[in-house]
Amino acid sequence: MMKKIKNPWADKEGYNCFGCAPDNPIGLHMQFYEDGDDVVGVWQPSTHYQGWIDTLHGGIIATLVDETGAWVITRKLQTTAMTVRLNMQYRRPIMTTDKEVMVRARIAQQMRNFVTVNVEVLDSDGKTCAHGDATYCTFDHNHARQMGFTGCDLE
Repeated sequence: MMKKIKNPWADKEGYNCFGCAPDNPIGLHMQFYEDGDDVVGVWQPSTHYQGWIDTLHGGIIATLVDETGAWVITRKLQTTAMTVRLNMQYRRPIMTTDKEVMVRARIAQQMRNFVTVNVEVLDSDGKTCAHGDATYCTFDHNHARQMGFTGCDLE
């Protein structure tokens, strides 16, 4: 059963993440859920983010992958991180007219403070449209606290 993840930065002054800030006027406004070992991002595409007519821009798809991967770190490891590598494979187009995109991610490998997350992007029919492997350098908990991170809980 999926449980909604609380956005730990929602009330922080200056928070304006392109991927997940609810009040960023040009942002994606992604929301996240925990489903067992996975973190699931849910997003509604629009024509504002197209590459070709009615087709989602590949850079936006990469952003969905990177953002969801980062939320895996935030929720599952209870810290923050920076992206050090993002490998993308695009399999089929995502239409901007699609009602919803689901992004499913989980930890694939962890070596010291480097964590690789496997991410799959699915259209509203459940077809895999893209896959990414995102590697992050995680911050120790003291550094994360200095950045304003105090934890990531479920609603």
